[in-house]
Amino acid sequence: MHCPFCRTPDSRVIDSRTSDDGLSIRRRRQCPKCGGRFSTVETASLNVIKRSGVVEPFSREKVMSGVRKACQGRPVTDADLAMLAQQVEEAIRQTGSSQIEANEIGLSILGPLRELDEVAYLRFASVYQAFESLDDFDAAIAQLRADHAARSSAAPVAVDDVQ
Repeated sequence: MHCPFCRTPDSRVIDSRTSDDGLSIRRRRQCPKCGGRFSTVETASLNVIKRSGVVEPFSREKVMSGVRKACQGRPVTDADLAMLAQQVEEAIRQTGSSQIEANEIGLSILGPLRELDEVAYLRFASVYQAFESLDDFDAAIAQLRADHAARSSAAPVAVDDVQ
């Protein structure tokens, strides 16, 4: 790390702290030559490989903008979208890979989006799972209904006290 004051190619770490979200580290540094102090923020880079082969940095904003289109007209707030984007980024980072294909990001959005809004999920899934006919939509809706039925039958039933 070059000193921003004298450009010496070395510095000493005085203090390190993890950010609140755990995705970056703030380091306080001191230059051994001029004594100047400065801070750095370190993050693990995460790159997206687009369909065209172009590589660009991961962006939560792009995730939010893509999902926002599927949520148009639905009761989903910007805060909901921000939480979804954070969940997706955390899931991708947990894979340990520094590069991920754009299509994999789209597929990783499906789970959290399904929990957020099922109609938006169907809209989004129709693109990323390449629905080609009404049968594909019918199958997805049937799966949602089956999951609802399984959840409602597995829900605990309140039993009145027997006298």
